[in-house]
Amino acid sequence: MKERLQKILSQAGVASRRAAEKMIAEARISVNGVVVTEPGTKADSDRDEIRVDGRLISCDVDQIYILLHKPQGVVTTLSDPQGRPIVTDLLEGVTERVFPVGRLDYDSEGLLILTNDGEFAQRLQHPSYGIPKTYRVKVEGNPGKGEIQALGNGIDLSDGRFAPMNVSLEKTNRESAWLRMTITDGRNRVIRRAFELLGHPVCRLVRVAVGDVTLNGVREGAWRRLTKVEVDRLLVQAGGRKPRNRTDNALPSLTAKKTRKPG
Repeated sequence: MKERLQKILSQAGVASRRAAEKMIAEARISVNGVVVTEPGTKADSDRDEIRVDGRLISCDVDQIYILLHKPQGVVTTLSDPQGRPIVTDLLEGVTERVFPVGRLDYDSEGLLILTNDGEFAQRLQHPSYGIPKTYRVKVEGNPGKGEIQALGNGIDLSDGRFAPMNVSLEKTNRESAWLRMTITDGRNRVIRRAFELLGHPVCRLVRVAVGDVTLNGVREGAWRRLTKVEVDRLLVQAGGRKPRNRTDNALPSLTAKKTRKPG
């Protein structure tokens, strides 16, 4: 059956759909020996010879789902021209090519999912599917009840309204406060921008959950495989299908590598 090339490439674990569209536009993909540059092009993964940079791809791959506790000072990308540590540097023992689902800023930390399943990644990161993500946020100063209520009701940023699902105060001291916030918004640095607008810049930002999958038990810099139950539950939350051709990820694999703190 013919499908869009970007869907085939994402299912084969080559790249996310967005990244695959870019690869097509860059003339890096060929179908049956003909270079393709139109993102709407369709192919049959069972019949056609599809190559990326001259390398034949296969759609018969085991799908991998990893939960990483990303530290500060690590880039959520597969390469960095500045030579900074990247998230896949932490995946010791993982030989399959995986890519991050969404992003965490260089200075942010916490739960990051990586996979080679492009459709799964699309459902988790696109805001239209409404997967909630929960953060602990440390800010300068002590936000008052009125400010917290205003944020909970929604505030206007330069690129549109930001309205968390919920926000609550956890604890305070003289100079800072910790809050807990759940959002479905996927815009760049949206939490940091919201608190800056309130006059309480973010000192620390930790993602502690995606859906009902939490960071519990995974130390900083370590990773484990998501269980079958966790993957299926996330897909149900996103209104999606159960993954195909997946290996049994029931046994966690915890590994840690040292990373340098920014400085």
